[in-house]
Amino acid sequence: MVAVRHDDLSMAFDFVSCAAPMEHSAYLSLDTGEVYWTSDSSEAFDDEELPDDLETSDRYLAIPHKNELDLGSRLALRFVARTLPACYDQVEG
Repeated sequence: MVAVRHDDLSMAFDFVSCAAPMEHSAYLSLDTGEVYWTSDSSEAFDDEELPDDLETSDRYLAIPHKNELDLGSRLALRFVARTLPACYDQVEG
C-alpha cells in the first residue's frame, strides 16, 4: 500500500474537474504515490516526463472528473427514495 498525501489527491481532483471532461487528466502511481498531470489544452505539462504506460497500465489510477462521480441532486434523491420514500416529494421540492 502506498501513502498518498490528501492535498496531492485533492489538487489532482480539482485539476481534472476544473475543465471539460477529458480535457485535463491526472494519474496516481500505485507504486510511488506520485501524481502525473496531463492536459490537452495546456502546453505547461509538455516538459513533464510521463511513463509510457500511463494510460494502459494497471499500476496507475486515473483521477475521475467530478461528473463521473454522479454527485448532486440525483444522488440525494436516490438516497431519499431508498431510505425515506415517504419524504421523497418534500425533498424533491
